This record gives sequence, structure tokens and C-alpha cells, in this order.
Amino acid sequence: MQRSEVTTRVLAWYDANARDLPWRREGVGPWAVLVSEFMCQQTPVARVVEPWAAWLERWPTPAALAQAPVGDAIRQWGRLGYPRRAQRLHTTARTIVERHSGTVPADYAQLRELPGVGDYTAAAILSFAFGQRHVVLDTNVRRVLLRLDYGEALPGASLTRAERERARRWLPDEPGRAARWAVASMELGARVCTAAKPRCVECPVTDSCAWLRLGRPEPEVRRKTQPYEGTDRQCRGVLLAVLRHRPSATRDELLAAWPDPEQAEAALTSLVADRLVRAAAQGFSL
Repeated sequence: MQRSEVTTRVLAWYDANARDLPWRREGVGPWAVLVSEFMCQQTPVARVVEPWAAWLERWPTPAALAQAPVGDAIRQWGRLGYPRRAQRLHTTARTIVERHSGTVPADYAQLRELPGVGDYTAAAILSFAFGQRHVVLDTNVRRVLLRLDYGEALPGASLTRAERERARRWLPDEPGRAARWAVASMELGARVCTAAKPRCVECPVTDSCAWLRLGRPEPEVRRKTQPYEGTDRQCRGVLLAVLRHRPSATRDELLAAWPDPEQAEAALTSLVADRLVRAAAQGFSL
């Protein structure tokens, strides 16, 4: 089957099966799309919907967020994880105000200059908010294209030049269709062509899938998942949770929130160094 036919089938499947995510709805602006991309970077989509809505209700524009203290952004981020993203989003809002008159730029190079905006995020914003033609490669899309073309189960840890070239070959020429392909192939990977327990019977392009033709071979080396319990990242999250619910806390109060005082001390030091927590004579605050 030609790539154009595969694309047509995936787009038709998406039209009938796409999740009703609020940042995909008609009339949602570039700032709202940018916020969703920051929040979804390392957090499951289902956990993002309510925080996204609350964030935009409080800060509907980059200018609104830029005027707020960074501690408010970190506090509002709540339990989404990786709170440095909130810090970067705040800095991004200020940069948009200072350099782009409060409007999210529709230019790849300008987006890449914003804090926390890498190649994927810039391409996603331009595709989803502005309908431009860009290669949008997250893990889901990488997996779909790898299975279709090469019959391998899972992509490697690092994005390769060959993967980028393959994705460009799949990208439709017309910008609007390319933007829809970007989100549709991502949705297919997230909901059907999943890493574990893929639902091939629901896939609209099974007759074009090399991986299925080869009998769905397992990956040669399975990636180990990193444990979360007891990690420094969990410890940092616990300390931040204390400060999200109160104006400030003493060092002893923060260290008491974690069973290992030495690990808690190191986590607190790193939070201060990362400017996620402010140290003052009376204690610590966001």
C-alpha cells in the first residue's frame, strides 16, 4: 500500500476515534497549545486535562503569567511532576512578552529560542496551533513508523537521523494535511500501536505493517524502567509538596517530611540551586 493511502486511512481513523482533548478543540489559541505541550512532555495526557484548564483560567495569556511570581507557577503546577517545567514555562512567558509583544511566535527559530522549547515542542506548536508542515516525532510516532516500515517493536532511546528522514518521507506535502497527520499518527501510537499490548485488531493499517507481517517480534533488549520510590526525584517532590500548601517552612520542617535526613538535605540544596525554592532567614518558600 502507498504511503498516501496509509495516511488517508489513519486520518479517517483519527476523525472517528480521536480523544476529545480540550487543547485540540476549535478556537484554542497558540498559548493554550504551548501550555499543553509543556505539561504533556513527561506526564500522561489524562493527568494534564484538569491542571491545563486551571492554569489557563488563572493565566490565559503569556502576559498574565509573566506578571505572576515564579513561585505561584511552581505552586500551581501541583503534582504534574518535573516542576522545573513550570519554572521554564514562566520564563518562556516573560520572554514572549519581552521579545514578541506577548504573542506566541509562529516561527521555528524563534520558538527554539524559548526556554524549555526543543525541536519536538517547537514542531508540535507550529503544527497544532498554526497548521504548519513539520515533522513531529514523539515516542508514539517513532514506534508507529518503525513498525510500519522496518518491522521492529520499539525505537531506541535516542532519536536518530534515519528516523527523521523516514518521518519526512511520511509527511504529506499539504500543510494542513501534514499537521493532521502529525496528531493522528501520535494518537494511533498512544491508543492502538502501544508499546505494551498493542491492539492490532483495531488498527486501520494492519495490511501495511511490517511488524505484524513478521509476527510481532519482541525487541532484542527490553528497556529497564527506572524506579520512582525512594529516588531523589521523589524526595524533591515531597519537599515541594510541603511548600505548595504553606507560605514557608523551616529547614527542620522540610527535612522531617522525608525519612532519610541526608537525602532530604541534598534534595533541598538542589531545589535551592535550581531556583525552585527560595531560601531566606525565616525559612524556605516557593
